[in-house]
Amino acid sequence: MDNVDRIVCLFCFTIVTALAFEVQTMHERTKRSTSYSATLEPGNWENCKTGTTLPTRVNTSERVRSLRNLFAGIQIQAYIIPSEDAHQSEYPSDYDKRRQYISGFSGSAGMAVVTNNLSALWTDGRYFIQAEAELDCNWILMRQGETGVQTTTEWLRSVLTANSKVGISPFLISSSRWKSYSDDLQKYNISLSKVNSELIDQIWTTMRPPMPSTVINALSMQFAGRSWQDKINDIHTKMAEKYVDLMVITSLDETAWLFNLRASDIAYNPFFMSYAIIDRTLNRTSLYIIDKDRKLTQNPNDNETSVKVHTHLETGPNGICSGSGGGCTEVKEYNNTAIEIDVEKLVNERNKVWVSPSCNYAIFSLIPETKVYQANTPATLMKAKKNKAEVDGMKSAHVRDAVALISFLAKLEKEVKEGKLWTELSAAEELEKYRRDQDYNRGLSFDSISGSGSNGAIIHYSVTNATNKAITTKEMYLLDSGGQYLDGTTDVTRTFHFGSPTDFEKECYTRVLMGHINLFLAKWPKGLYGREIDAFARGPLWDVGLVYRHGTGHGIGMYLSVHEGPSRISLSHSAFTGDEPLDEFQFLSNEPGYYEPNKFGIRIENIVMVTSVNTTYKMEGQNFLGFEHITFVPYEPNLIKLSMLSGKHIEYLNNYHKLIQEKVGPALKEKNLEAYDWMMQKTATISSFVSSGNRQPVNHAILIPILLPLFFIF
Repeated sequence: MDNVDRIVCLFCFTIVTALAFEVQTMHERTKRSTSYSATLEPGNWENCKTGTTLPTRVNTSERVRSLRNLFAGIQIQAYIIPSEDAHQSEYPSDYDKRRQYISGFSGSAGMAVVTNNLSALWTDGRYFIQAEAELDCNWILMRQGETGVQTTTEWLRSVLTANSKVGISPFLISSSRWKSYSDDLQKYNISLSKVNSELIDQIWTTMRPPMPSTVINALSMQFAGRSWQDKINDIHTKMAEKYVDLMVITSLDETAWLFNLRASDIAYNPFFMSYAIIDRTLNRTSLYIIDKDRKLTQNPNDNETSVKVHTHLETGPNGICSGSGGGCTEVKEYNNTAIEIDVEKLVNERNKVWVSPSCNYAIFSLIPETKVYQANTPATLMKAKKNKAEVDGMKSAHVRDAVALISFLAKLEKEVKEGKLWTELSAAEELEKYRRDQDYNRGLSFDSISGSGSNGAIIHYSVTNATNKAITTKEMYLLDSGGQYLDGTTDVTRTFHFGSPTDFEKECYTRVLMGHINLFLAKWPKGLYGREIDAFARGPLWDVGLVYRHGTGHGIGMYLSVHEGPSRISLSHSAFTGDEPLDEFQFLSNEPGYYEPNKFGIRIENIVMVTSVNTTYKMEGQNFLGFEHITFVPYEPNLIKLSMLSGKHIEYLNNYHKLIQEKVGPALKEKNLEAYDWMMQKTATISSFVSSGNRQPVNHAILIPILLPLFFIF
């Protein structure tokens, strides 16, 4: 047998083995897909049916009972508890985690509904596994997006009778969502009712964290790139274009960005509880903050600024603008009553008022329909499209962040292979130390997702002492982490196997990588939304019947939120958040993944910047956009099946490897030679000969006698 025959036989054997494995995997997947019941019974998931006791589960029976006891007094038959606070924050402060308190479920996305005799929780595919582990078996788990699963309003219509009332705090729901829910329920003579005295606040009387009130620091022009006065003037211009007199800003990232101020009222997010009102008619700006007199005169606690807040805002120590002119910001005390009184008064005196789609219903309902202008605010749009200082800062922050992450990963891989004990917790804690050593670091941008083996399959896994697993050479390891820096926010995910991965694990990783590369290489006409390019990333997985249940990309702020709107890359369109087309100088994530339940998870995430690109042909009035690399961290070559990659994929990898060496190499070589060597090994040039596009054609006829029997077997 010559070498050619050996290669053909080996190839045939590989094909047969892969087909048999795939059929087995399909059988397992089919069994798994039918194991979930979309019934409306409490405890409608496997570990409740089997009576499994989990240390992560919270018993909420007494809390739910206390909540139901309040229904009769306000004549409601159901109560909705959203995840969000009055600012529709994705990540509320501990004080505002009402949905977590009533349900026990700690994921960032979810909606709880309690009726007189049932309790249900809705969450998306990122949190299915986590919800099963945390909810007690008195709850019904509603898996959003799954076939046959009702929406919140559909379920309420099915369990309530006509003339029922569903209560909710108007501060905790956006105006757009209120309208959607109200319209749906009214079709069945069920009304959505304002509950002005929030019910969870009435029963959560012990062990509740205090309302946040941290030191506010001014962000210098070095990082902000534009003064708050100039930003206000820009907003006045946009208001004039829409004939708007008054703007109410309710989102915390908008107030932080607009006034060049940062704090830490919310974990991992440099925000402070606040509202703002911009009055173009009187050229007056008002900012509402907690404990204003103390915060205005307090010394900053960030060593990169020495300016007190009242000086920064050009107002008096008591927040009064007397004699300061139009360049002053009036500062008032933050509370719901104060903002309601001021909005109601000003609305009566103005012709048109601008609010965002995420404005809470309590404020929105104060504005007559004839006076409201609802759209993404100029602050949202300008914040997403970074200025030059912000662009430069984001790029610098990501290079320093890469130095920290690569230095840590080199140590982790070496020591795991040596047999030293590393766990999900110890890895997350050690990586944080590396990040904090970098210039301008101000902590993490979110709680690191450090998942070994089956825990990696939980899309937004949060490690605890109860779930902590060892990182070994026998399982895959997913690490999604990021840092907050004065000049930028970072978010990067890498997946590893420090031993011998299975062929299926390598195929899944390679398909995720292919999608990741395909999206980066995409070019599209300016004006498209992220949902219109999302399929570039999903295609390689779709080709073999695999999916992931999360968006492909989210916006990211500049020392702001790790998840920033309004643009995103996702198949779905949100009616509640005001999607916008992709545009130059927006920063987004590129993060396809695949998750095999109870086995492993894969995600590959880079931050990219939208930029103008050249094309072979030019059409008049038509500009094209693409992406520029911002993240510079190696992929995992141990998981890449090079034979699956095209010539374009190989070219991308070699170009990206070269960029990593150029951008991060000098700092690593100076600070950590061992990490530099690790990086150089991971970014070695790949020969184009190994790609599928450069192999000699295969004589497929020779495979027929071998493959034909498989069709009769399976």
